[in-house]
Amino acid sequence: MDVKLSWRSDLGEMAFEGGGPSGKKIVMDSSPQHGGKGNGPSPMEVLLMGLGGCTAMDVLAILRKKRQEVESLEVLIDGTRAADFPKEYKTVDIRYVVKGKNIKEDAVRRAIELSQDTYCGASATFRKECEITSSFKIVEV
Repeated sequence: MDVKLSWRSDLGEMAFEGGGPSGKKIVMDSSPQHGGKGNGPSPMEVLLMGLGGCTAMDVLAILRKKRQEVESLEVLIDGTRAADFPKEYKTVDIRYVVKGKNIKEDAVRRAIELSQDTYCGASATFRKECEITSSFKIVEV
């Protein structure tokens, strides 16, 4: 996959617009304390969002195949970075909140396992460099 980033000086000193094969674009920026204007998420935030999106889409697709009546799914991610440069992620905790009717715990547990261990390329990439933990909560509606 090829992506392209272009500096957007019209948006700030550190703003970059990125895009890939989908044609969709995202603006990333740094905070004012690091020379940016905060016009978009930081690249490190985007990494966690990519991980969350990857596993969320897997989990939702698997739960649908298991005929679970999911009404909403949230993925909350907490990443802890090293104190020294390059300040890579050391730990990542992923929490899934599944809302729906008659959702089975075993189905959610298995969907998360399949995503993290088999399908999600982002999880596989992160797992090589940091510890990933996960948990879930089912909310009956």
